[in-house]
Parts: sequence; structure tokens; C-alpha cells
Amino acid sequence: MDQLLVKDIARQRIELLLEMADKIYKQYPDLAQRYVDLARKIGMKCRVRIPWWLKRRICKYCKSFLVPGVNCRVRLRTNRFPHVVVTCLKCGRQMRYPYKVGGRNAEKD
Repeated sequence: MDQLLVKDIARQRIELLLEMADKIYKQYPDLAQRYVDLARKIGMKCRVRIPWWLKRRICKYCKSFLVPGVNCRVRLRTNRFPHVVVTCLKCGRQMRYPYKVGGRNAEKD
């Protein structure tokens, strides 16, 4: 099979599994975690990166699926550089993601 086709299918499955994990987390958190584990295994097996907007939903340390307000805390900080701090309430570790102040569509004074 063509390698590009395999990577494309793997990427689609990863996105589908993580979307399903997001929808089902409220009722079945264990099944949602299983979906996340499967998505990670598919990514590693096929050497496909998980997209950044989905990767931020997975704890870097304990690999649990993060749902803001349920098992993670999200805070905005501006000291030194503006960033978002996501704290996993399962393992207690913090992840920082920088963001731009203003962005593309910001009004210019």
C-alpha cells in the first residue's frame, strides 16, 4: 500500500478517535481514555503526528484525556510572556502554551 495513503488514513482515525473521546467522556471516561490510547498507538505505529489542537487535550506526563473544568484547570498568565497554564488534576503536572497578545485580527491603536 502507498505510504502516503496509510498516513492519511492514520491521521483521519486519530482525529476521529479523539473527537469520539470528547463526545463520550461525560458518560464513559474509561472508554474515552481507551480511545486516546488507541489514537496514540496509531500515531506511533504509522509515524503520524497528532495535530497540535488535539495534542493539547492529552496530558504530556500521565497521558490522560484532559477536559477543562473536570480533570484539568486552565489559567491565563502574563508574567514574563503571555501563556496558558493547563494543570492536570490527575498527576498535578503543569503544561504551558504561549499565545500572542492581539493575534492577527487585533485592532491597531
